[in-house]
Amino acid sequence: MGIEEQILHDIKNGKMEAKRRLYDRYSGIVMSVCMRYMGNKDDACDVLQDAFIKILTRVSEISFKGEGTLKSWIVRVTVNEALSALRRQVHFTDTDSLPDMPEEEEPDVGKVPMEVLIKLIGELPNGYRTVFNMFVMERMGHKEIAQRLGIGVSSSASQLLRAKKILAREINEYIKQNR
Repeated sequence: MGIEEQILHDIKNGKMEAKRRLYDRYSGIVMSVCMRYMGNKDDACDVLQDAFIKILTRVSEISFKGEGTLKSWIVRVTVNEALSALRRQVHFTDTDSLPDMPEEEEPDVGKVPMEVLIKLIGELPNGYRTVFNMFVMERMGHKEIAQRLGIGVSSSASQLLRAKKILAREINEYIKQNR
């Protein structure tokens, strides 16, 4: 029996320490997802708490279908909680009324440390960061993003393009300053 299967088995059999093992094993992953979406530690901690409340109250309902089942479900619950929190605090705009942004030279992302990239993504405006994360990190299409955020498909595509332009500008600036 693998680790995930054992944790699920123990939780379903009422062993309280299994919930602690689940938290210890997955809290780091959950926090990284929360930070990616929320952009600041306070909001990320709030979402982490909400996500784990939902995870710990509903974990006994899921059925094990192989290693990775539990982790995938936990990430999905966390993303949904982060999106709910963002919907409560962010008004996703229709980007048709926003001015065009100048084109940026394609940056050499390999010259930028991962922690700097994560920081730059975290500094994107909320709507752009959310669409960027959903498209790039969660591999959702614009149709699904639009449905989940209650925006148009073209708005999703436009916000992703704007996020990429901002990131390209910031990455190029970082590279210039750190030659």
